[in-house]
Amino acid sequence: MGQWWERNIVEPGKLPLLLALASFILSFVIVRTITRMIKAGRGPFRNISKGGLHIHHVVPGVVLTVIGGFGAVASGRQGTWAAISAVLFGVGAGLVLDEFALILHLHDVYWSEQGRKSVEVVVITASLVALVLSGFLPFGVNEVSEAERGSRGAVVAEVATNFVFALFALVKGKLRIAVIGVLVPVVATVGAVRLARPDSLWARRCYRRRPRARAKAEKRAERHDARWNRVGRRLQDWIGGFSEPTPPS
Repeated sequence: MGQWWERNIVEPGKLPLLLALASFILSFVIVRTITRMIKAGRGPFRNISKGGLHIHHVVPGVVLTVIGGFGAVASGRQGTWAAISAVLFGVGAGLVLDEFALILHLHDVYWSEQGRKSVEVVVITASLVALVLSGFLPFGVNEVSEAERGSRGAVVAEVATNFVFALFALVKGKLRIAVIGVLVPVVATVGAVRLARPDSLWARRCYRRRPRARAKAEKRAERHDARWNRVGRRLQDWIGGFSEPTPPS
């Protein structure tokens, strides 16, 4: 464990990234806890309003993200200011992405069905940063051997191939697989070779004259959604508190 810490965190200067990830997750957990308490009418916390305007926590989140981002650029990857900037950026990013759905819809959909997107984006972001922290690099660069690094053409070919697989997965309507496949190429490969989702760009273009392929894709998507959507919703309910009833005002 100590060798892994020195190899992946201390030696390459990844401590700011670890601090940013920890503060990101912690800020999301804290703000979700507070908003759930406000929703249930428990505790001393209340919504912040000024002049009839509800001030969402995405506002201080943007401020902290800007301060932390510029601070990180100015301070480099090591030192006290780099650590402070990483914490500020992580906290700000947690506050912003907790209201990602509000930014996307330009409407307060925090507790609505659309608000589940915020939880999903936070989970994906934390997972990707954790993978980077563990040593994964985009498009499988970390898997390139020393001999391949000596050949620029081999490296370019490796990156381009993995990028194409991720792009195919995206066009086939598998956004989560494509995003994760950027860091773990084998995941993108699986998404690229399997049938596309029936509502994807690939299906609309390539299955238009292939009714059997479209029917098979629809059947597979229906079976997949029936199996995994319920699990995903339960996870979102547990993390985001969507299943908790709102008391009458």
